[in-house]
Amino acid sequence: MSENTPADGTPAAAGPGREAPSGVDLARVALRAAREQARARGDAVRQRKQARRGGLRSGARADGRDPMALGSAINRLITERGWEAPAAVGGVMGRWPQIVGEDVAKHCVPERYDEDERVLVVRCDSTAWATNLRLLAPTLVARLNEDLGHGAVRQIKVLGPGGPARRYGPLRAPGSTGPGDTYG
Repeated sequence: MSENTPADGTPAAAGPGREAPSGVDLARVALRAAREQARARGDAVRQRKQARRGGLRSGARADGRDPMALGSAINRLITERGWEAPAAVGGVMGRWPQIVGEDVAKHCVPERYDEDERVLVVRCDSTAWATNLRLLAPTLVARLNEDLGHGAVRQIKVLGPGGPARRYGPLRAPGSTGPGDTYG
């Protein structure tokens, strides 16, 4: 090496009292640049090949591409998508008999949860049970919020039994809503 070339092989800048890089130093710089470009092209070609083969392969050490247990994968998905509250309410719907008691659970079933309004809709099989559940609603809201976290459920909307559709006779007039559509 010349006296103007540092240990890493790059030529020293020409300055006062220093010579301009000679032909050998320029050749070293050009060779290093060519090697870096070739390495970059090789990396790009290797990545394209791996993409064609189906992606990167996992080695002996654990990394983010390794398979994970189903439970942890589901928990990760719930967290990433922001489904914590709906999943928790879904768990409440599964444990409904333990939360409200066996007697109430026989006659009242949770139907859906509105995440935006934080309203749990419950359908009862009779109007008597619907009235009873409306009286128990503040207690149930407190119990659900204790289980799910404060403010998860603001209100319980109680629905009575759904009746069958009223269809009288084999023929109906188009646009008719039934026998009461002539009043008013």
